[in-house]
Amino acid sequence: MSTRPTLHAVEAGVSYLKDVEQLRISFNSGRTRSLEWRKAQLMALKRMLVENQHDVLMALKADLGKCETESMVAEQGYLLSDIDHTLKHLSKWMRPRPVSTPLVAWPGKSFQQPEPLGTVLIIGAWNYPLQLLLAPYIAALAAGNCAILKPSELAEETSHLIARLIPNYMDTKCVAVIEGGKEETTALLACRWDHIFYTGGEAVGKIVMSAAAKHLTPVTLELGGKSPCIVDKNTNLTVTARRLVWGKWMNAGQTCIAPDYVLIESGFEHQFIDAIKKELTTQYGKKPLTSKDYGNIINHRHLARLKSYLEGTNKVYGGDVDETRPAMSPTLVLAPTSDAKVMQEEIFGPILPIVTVSNINEAIQFINARPKPLALYAFSDDDSVLDNIIAQTSSGSVCTNDTMLFMTNPELPFGGVGNSGMGSYHGRAGFDTFSHIKTVMKRAFAFDVPFRYAPFSKLKLWLLKKFL
Repeated sequence: MSTRPTLHAVEAGVSYLKDVEQLRISFNSGRTRSLEWRKAQLMALKRMLVENQHDVLMALKADLGKCETESMVAEQGYLLSDIDHTLKHLSKWMRPRPVSTPLVAWPGKSFQQPEPLGTVLIIGAWNYPLQLLLAPYIAALAAGNCAILKPSELAEETSHLIARLIPNYMDTKCVAVIEGGKEETTALLACRWDHIFYTGGEAVGKIVMSAAAKHLTPVTLELGGKSPCIVDKNTNLTVTARRLVWGKWMNAGQTCIAPDYVLIESGFEHQFIDAIKKELTTQYGKKPLTSKDYGNIINHRHLARLKSYLEGTNKVYGGDVDETRPAMSPTLVLAPTSDAKVMQEEIFGPILPIVTVSNINEAIQFINARPKPLALYAFSDDDSVLDNIIAQTSSGSVCTNDTMLFMTNPELPFGGVGNSGMGSYHGRAGFDTFSHIKTVMKRAFAFDVPFRYAPFSKLKLWLLKKFL
């Protein structure tokens, strides 16, 4: 039931009520509830990724210039690992979760029973167009839901590929792929859903939440923001530079959890910049724009946005542009003003501002004076410094002495806080996000003690107080 709207449909005003209703009928039939169906669908999705690996890698290269290794690690391989983890633990996640029962309810037992929400909408993002669409879908499948998948229209080749492959592998009575842009997304948001999962920017996140409110639909918003990185002068600078370069310039910086800016103690910044420059040359060569391992900017509009961020700044490295790819080389900006564009907006590109502070406490204050970030990074050889940063700041996730590697642990829920998002997923957290955890108390007819029933007396009240 893959749907790809025609221009005529868009001009006429699209509606997907019929598509959603067909999925709802399938869900209400109980088709998705068994462990066997869920495992079969997860295995089919895995088969789809494995059998079409070449086409997947080519689509990602066409859309974002991603090299094979990066695509395997952050997209294809990530999803295969996610499926394997889900298959391994799914039967356990589906079981009732026992809890204690108070004395007043004896004999009886209490438990929490996960059940699927129903029909869900998953809206993907363009920067990791495969992972950020299918990872939530893996969770939705595991929880036993029907879903409509809306890939990002900016990653056009990946979108077309997903729309072509899903109907060939998955149960088409329980999933549909809707391609398109603003009009299609608006039409989808007008429908009633049991859950909406959106990955993208804050501005559209507000639109999604507003549309969901009309039907009281719960939402998961995976947004972003400016993820800070504190570098203590007492750090292993060589390893710090290596790991920071890897995390910042993967996918040409177009990662929601990439370090957005660095806070560093004054007097240490030039030593740090030299280490970053050296590591950039090691990883991408003297001419990064010719490196086969360095990605593109998604389109010319976003390249123009990034170029505007450099206006009036102290650019100390990089900033070269290839308009044809389009691409921008790794760029370092030193001591930007707090009102500069590069410090006001999420960069989502290969520019790294370096902000000097007098000490670590000032760095913490700098972070706390701004919206809560999706991720926070800190590098130091001193555990007390790291513990203080963790304790004194708020963010969706924290990773010390590395960048982004926390994403490899399915036992760690991923999600934002405040402006950086709401809700979480990965592993069991994703299963729970797409489930209703229903509370159940089962009681027998035996020992029906009469003191809780009217008419009441002082003795009954005394007994109730004792039991309650």
